[in-house]
Amino acid sequence: MARSPSLSLRFWLGRCLGLLGMLLAASAVIFAVLDILPGNVAQVMLGPDADPAAVHALEVQLGLDAPAWQRYLQWLGGLLHGDLGTSQAYGVPVAGLLAERLALTLPLTVLAMALATVMALVAGVFAALHHRRWGDVGVMTLTQLGMATPGFWLGMLLIVVFAVWLGWLPSGGFEGWSVAAGGADGGSVAGAGEAAGGGAAYAGAAHAGAAHAGTGGGWLAGLWHGLQFLLLPALALACVQGAILARFVRASLLEVQGEAFTRTALAKGLNHRQVLWRHVARNAAVPVLTVAGMQFAELLSGAVVIENVFSLPGLGRLMAQSIANRDLLVVRNGVLLLVAMVVVINFIVDALAVLIDPRLRGR
Repeated sequence: MARSPSLSLRFWLGRCLGLLGMLLAASAVIFAVLDILPGNVAQVMLGPDADPAAVHALEVQLGLDAPAWQRYLQWLGGLLHGDLGTSQAYGVPVAGLLAERLALTLPLTVLAMALATVMALVAGVFAALHHRRWGDVGVMTLTQLGMATPGFWLGMLLIVVFAVWLGWLPSGGFEGWSVAAGGADGGSVAGAGEAAGGGAAYAGAAHAGAAHAGTGGGWLAGLWHGLQFLLLPALALACVQGAILARFVRASLLEVQGEAFTRTALAKGLNHRQVLWRHVARNAAVPVLTVAGMQFAELLSGAVVIENVFSLPGLGRLMAQSIANRDLLVVRNGVLLLVAMVVVINFIVDALAVLIDPRLRGR
């Protein structure tokens, strides 16, 4: 029976209000946790031997002398107006700094999620179709090995094999999304920001696709130029999550295959592959989609380690450097940005799940 439009409107309105409530609660927790951290930002910026009067003057200039509740409300007001403040370590607007780093971290995470999904679907469906046979045993063995392999160790192994031995891909760094930018100065999207902040400069890599440099191949050549630097770190991120998701795909398919409607479809003369694609796949998609949404958050957190392994100037590396520099504005806004991305992804996953199975609206 079709639901009334008012029920659907209330459902989506409730989800949107819940999303805003989670972001507000997350902002309060982030501010409170960072506010109680030991150390004085002004003291860190001026050095341990700075004059107390100069430290106090800098605290007043940065607004650190105001009460915590007042600074929290000022931060929220700035967020609503799109003003995230100025980085104390880099001396540039926080919004632009985060946008530069996100231009690397977001494609890296999306590429890793795409690779993990493809690997999981292929392996999971293959294992389900060959249940309790050698194909199933082989997939389960490989996924167990994948889950037990640390991402940073796999990343270093990929560098040795594909960058050092074979020379197919760069070993690290990032030269941007255009061939001209990479060939001209080898700079990264945020190399200047890292140098200004005193962090370790990212390791520039020899461009494995140097044959494309200067050819003016347009946006497609620029896309491939950038992807070459992200393939190895994305693969290192994707293997663990792909192994977990593959086992979940297999388990969901086997569970749905045991339902009564599946046996009815087989009794009507459909073969196993027809039943799998026509009936089983759709009913197994919702739990798999939910797990995939949760894994996106895992990939974002895993990117912090992988970006350091491959010397990628991304959001995770910026967070690590900003924590060391006590650049609380960057840390605060960066963490909230990561939380917002996870919340929005989960909202999109919920929406897709409802489109696949409208019965979920009543839950």
